[in-house]
Amino acid sequence: MSELQVLVESKYHEARLCALLIVVERFKKASPAERDALYKFYLKNARYINNWDLVDVTCPHVVGVYLLDKDRSRLYELAESDNLWEQRIAMVSTVAFIRKGEFTDTLAIAERLMTHKHDLMHKAVGWMLREVGKKNRNTLTDFLEKYATCLPRTALRYAIEHYPEDQRQYFLKKK
Repeated sequence: MSELQVLVESKYHEARLCALLIVVERFKKASPAERDALYKFYLKNARYINNWDLVDVTCPHVVGVYLLDKDRSRLYELAESDNLWEQRIAMVSTVAFIRKGEFTDTLAIAERLMTHKHDLMHKAVGWMLREVGKKNRNTLTDFLEKYATCLPRTALRYAIEHYPEDQRQYFLKKK
């Protein structure tokens, strides 16, 4: 872990990515106690996870999987953070829940972050909404009926990407 700490603190993006990918691979084979330590290591070092690819490639496999059977309040704390990358971790980690057919946290966090000022958050929100729609179109449609007019254009376009053209136009015109 001390060597991972050195890598994750590196000024070089590639070194940080290497550290995080090692955490992901170790997490896959870890005991529950080791998973707990890796999860805590990941979040303790969130300030170094400072690029969209570092977040997107790693957080679902560590934070998301870890929280599948646990209290998810930490995600809501991250969503309320002033740090863009912690907010993105909160949003993107929910893909692990989506894969299991669980949408509540994704939709709640998307609702909190949908008016975020940063385009990278618009993309993350739209992406997770699109993933919900792949699993359950009706759930996404219900969400969009309520929030399409509030979603930034980028988030909306990502969310409706797999809809037929007439439905895409319907939601785009609501905007």
